Amino acid sequence: MNVIELLADLQAQHDETTARAVELREQIKHLTTALAEIEARLADLATTRKVIAELAPAGGQPAPPETNTAYQAIVNAFNQHPDQEFRARELHELLGMPTDEASVNITRSRLGRLTRQGFLTQPGRGRYQKRT
Repeated sequence: MNVIELLADLQAQHDETTARAVELREQIKHLTTALAEIEARLADLATTRKVIAELAPAGGQPAPPETNTAYQAIVNAFNQHPDQEFRARELHELLGMPTDEASVNITRSRLGRLTRQGFLTQPGRGRYQKRT
């Protein structure tokens, strides 16, 4: 084999190896994206499980009706105003709930749980909106 043939053979091997490297990089990029999506889903599921465990008292009995009613009232408000952003205090005023700081803080906690569960989004600090 002469030098020209040897160089041509080396160039062909180089081109094949480069093409394979590009393919592998694309596979890595795809797998990295898929892994990130799966890890986010796992985190969401873990959060949902934790929230449900917090809401359900020991013994598997349903939560007290007042808790269910409060969550339902919040969800209903967002369903009735899907494009509107609310602060916790504004929700209390809309729903006719007490606006003392302790009550509003409980609602902030509920809004956080609903956000982690995927029912709401948080477009800004302290503001919540129905996920579309």
